[in-house]
Order: sequence, then C-alpha cells, then structure tokens
Amino acid sequence: MTINFRAAISMPIVLVAFQSCQGPSVQPATNPPADSDSSAYWALLPFSKVDSANPILQPGDGRFMDPIRHQTVYWERKDVFNPAIVVRDNKVYMLYRAQDSIGKPSGTSRIGLAVSSDGLHFTRQPAPVLYPDHDAQMKWEWEGGCEDPRVVEDDQGLYYMTYTAYDGDKARLMIATSSDLLHWVKKGHAFAKAYNGKYVDEWSKSGSILSRYEQGKIIATRLNGKYWMYWGDQFIWAATSDDLVNWTPVEMQPGEQPPVPLRGLAQKMPLLKVVIPTRAKKFDSDLVESGPPAMITDKGILLIFNSRNVPGIGDSSLPEGTYAASQVLLDKQDPTKILHRMDHYFIRPDKPYETTGQVNQVCFVEGLARFRDKWFLYYGTADSRIAVAVNP
Repeated sequence: MTINFRAAISMPIVLVAFQSCQGPSVQPATNPPADSDSSAYWALLPFSKVDSANPILQPGDGRFMDPIRHQTVYWERKDVFNPAIVVRDNKVYMLYRAQDSIGKPSGTSRIGLAVSSDGLHFTRQPAPVLYPDHDAQMKWEWEGGCEDPRVVEDDQGLYYMTYTAYDGDKARLMIATSSDLLHWVKKGHAFAKAYNGKYVDEWSKSGSILSRYEQGKIIATRLNGKYWMYWGDQFIWAATSDDLVNWTPVEMQPGEQPPVPLRGLAQKMPLLKVVIPTRAKKFDSDLVESGPPAMITDKGILLIFNSRNVPGIGDSSLPEGTYAASQVLLDKQDPTKILHRMDHYFIRPDKPYETTGQVNQVCFVEGLARFRDKWFLYYGTADSRIAVAVNP
C-alpha cells in the first residue's frame, strides 16, 4: 500500500473528535514563515498540537528491581520522552524512553510501555520492558542505558526495535525483537558484522527502517531486494539489511565526495555516504537526525527528520539549540537520492513544556501512527515529557 498525500495536504484543519464529548483543542504545530512549504504536496501536512491533552505522558512513580544495582529504583521519575508507536488490536502502544536520576550523564534510560484506546490517555506498565541487564550488551548499556526506540514489524508480525545503547561515553545503534511488545530479545549492535565490525566503536543511533504504513501497521519493506534504514545524528546516513538484524552502512563509491564538508562525528567516519546533510542559514544547520520509521508513498520515500539549530550558522530567528522537525522525499529507485526537501520546519517548540526542561527548546519527533483515520505524531518535549500532534 502506498499513501497519496496530495489529497491529505488539501484537507482543511478541523477539530478532531476523540472520546471526550467536546474533543481536544488543537492548534497549528508552529508558525513558519508565510512562504514555507505550501507547494510540498508530497509531504504529510498539516499537524496540529493537541493542546487540551498535552503533554500526554509525564514522569511517573514506577518502581522495579534493577538487576545490576540489586535495588529498587524509580525508573521513570525524572523524565519521559522520545517514544516509538505501534497500533495493535485497535489500541496505541507507546514504547518510551524513561530516566531515573542515578546513571550517566543525567540518569539511566530504560524503555517503558504504555497503552491507549484513544491515542491520548495512556496506562503504563509498572516496570520497563527493555533495560540494562547482565547480558551480552551490558558493557554498552551500563550505565547510560537504553534510549530512543523506533519499532516496525515484518510480514510475519515480529517486531523489530532499533534503540540506542549508551555507556556514558558513546552511543551505539542496537536491535531487539519481540512478538508481544512486552518481552524483548536483544540482538546486539546493528553494525556488528559489517566491514569486520569497524563501525561498532563509532557513534551511531536513531535507526529509521523503511516501511509501508498499512491499516495502522508499520511493516518493514524491501526495495530492490534489501531492507533500508536511515540513521545518524550529525548527518543522516543509510544502511541495508537482508534480515532486519544485521545492517551494512552505505559507503561512498570510489571517487565520490560528500555533499558538504565533514565535521564533528562525521570526520571519524569519512567513507559513509551522507544522505541528508545539514544546511547553512537554516533551522537544520547544526545536525539532522532520523525521526519515525521512513514511509513508502506513491511519490517516493517520506522521511520526517529532526534538526538542531545554531543561530550563528543557521536560522537567527530560532533560539540556540532549537530542535525542530521537517520532511524530505527520497527516490524509491535510489533511496540515497533526495527528490524534495522542505525549506522550513513544520513543528518547533513554542509551549512551556517544550521550551523548558532537561534540554530546553526541543520538539523531537519519533513516533508516527495511522489510527482511527488520523495521523498521530508523538514527540519528546524538552527531553522531559511526551506530546502529540494530529493530522486530520
């Protein structure tokens, strides 16, 4: 199934009716410049923040026995943010990142699970479902934790999670699988078998697996015989796989040059093919990072991405460090080729819970679902809470 967004973008913004008799109030997700992207017929727009319900998830008092510390910890008391979303049995399942106040650098992260019948009001599981343990991944997950999940399923209904293992010093992109969203089997580093493991000790995170969004499900789908994933948080790179577990980063061909000068983390991985670069004088000047699972549409591959701004090199109208989100369309024949890219963000922090928190000025989109004939976009706010925006 492919999605035609031409009709979606022409639809008027309307109040969205949920279980509440009055329905939540919605406001435009941001106020970009007037010339922003009205011609982006290929994009999934517009989104409106559900102000009457946001933030939909806040820190809680969940407790569990930490298997490494051998003590009870309040695993989600400090912050909750950056969720993955799965629609299953006509309910929305949220796998979210939660932090305590003990680990490095600002608390150990674990992945929790919450369930909703309306996409707005969630009931949490008391204990996390993925966390550092005495296992083969402990050296990479202790004591920063397990961060920022994204979840897809295969054609047989097995779920695959990409998540970040953080050891207090370096981020590493990991894979886990589950049949029920409660019990997860860690599969290890996504790049462990690629190029004799040369990328295992390099910074990697934010794996967005190319999928078709079909009747609420997000199903990983091959193109040209391979699964594809967009990843990274300096630039956005790509990787391919035969089995959704073992991934090979896409490197440049001999003689090929990156589209922009390499800097930061990218300087340590100079052979990687940069798919989505940063842009000077724009909101995505400092870094770009994958959002929800990339989507196959009738126009191409739609990737919603996050970005960080530095006014000195980017958009001088945005505060320092602003995380805002935008969209890009890539070629289905060549998933590393950009066809169109929005010139502006479509969502940025402008609410108190988005502008102030563990990290100020952050809207970080990570979960997307088609639920009850609407698009629900879930995002972390100021690395502290979780909010939602809808497309009618």
